[in-house]
Amino acid sequence: MQIVVEVYLRMRKICGAMLAILIGISSTTIAHSADNFFTIGTGGVTGVYYPAGAAVCRYVNRGRQTHGLRCSVEATGGSIYNVRALRNGELDFGVAQSDWLYHARHGTSVFKRDGEFADLRMVFALHTEVFTIIARRDSGIETLDDLLEKRVNISNPGSGSRATLQALMDLKGWTKRDFALASELKASEQAQALCDNKVDAVTFVIGHPSGTVKEATANCDTVFVPIDAATLKILFAKHPFYVPASIPGDLYTNTEVDISSFGVRAVLLTSAQVDEEIVHELVSSVMNNLEAYRQVHFAFRGLTPESMSADLGVDYHKGAQRYWNETQAEEVTTH
Repeated sequence: MQIVVEVYLRMRKICGAMLAILIGISSTTIAHSADNFFTIGTGGVTGVYYPAGAAVCRYVNRGRQTHGLRCSVEATGGSIYNVRALRNGELDFGVAQSDWLYHARHGTSVFKRDGEFADLRMVFALHTEVFTIIARRDSGIETLDDLLEKRVNISNPGSGSRATLQALMDLKGWTKRDFALASELKASEQAQALCDNKVDAVTFVIGHPSGTVKEATANCDTVFVPIDAATLKILFAKHPFYVPASIPGDLYTNTEVDISSFGVRAVLLTSAQVDEEIVHELVSSVMNNLEAYRQVHFAFRGLTPESMSADLGVDYHKGAQRYWNETQAEEVTTH
């Protein structure tokens, strides 16, 4: 009996030790997974931000067995939401327009109450996005000023499109009361609302071609509304982060001439608090697949290492800067 008891106690100690080891391994694994899992905030699923972020995650996840990182993409309200979520630690990365990148970093415009976001960092720049107005042909809207007293969708709160339109409205001295209706539909809802005659015009800041814009131009009789040269001149003088841009005339139904407007750069952002190795690996994963990334969307066709590492007035994350420095060193060595 004593032998049986001793054996039982010995086995109990062994099992306890093994359990402790397993718990330790399990805890380490969970912690390791948590540390190496990150999310990219994008925009609506019909826009350009979502496929941009999804492709980044796809390239990162392909190398998961090597670097242990795991990436997920999340549809969000857009630029301003993403910046604030980065600041609050709700997102690790986010895509945003370069104008709101500038304002967030310096605590100006819609981020005045938030204060400057000193830890905001760039990862890489993407395509140019064009401020776009589409109107029903039967609305009689042909110019920017024709929007007055019309039913206009001004985009959802928190989106870069909404804030960019607001900047333009401020320049013109307009308020929402100057429209017959100022609806706040998301980008994915705008085409249907336009074709259902619920609004006279919709507004986007978007890369072209766009699925939403194609839906609107194909399903109902629409026109693009250009931004006049006089307004653009004042806009560029007041806001140097905007750049001249146009919508190519051959992209959509019933459009033959280029549409004059202005634009911003889309930028992948993060916080200085995100681990340097994660950011370095993310940039490396994308740049190693750059040719494939260019094929993800028509808007990406002109991306180059030079354009993606452009100076937009906000510091690059040290992990991204390290990659760009390494690339430049390799070029010097090669040549």
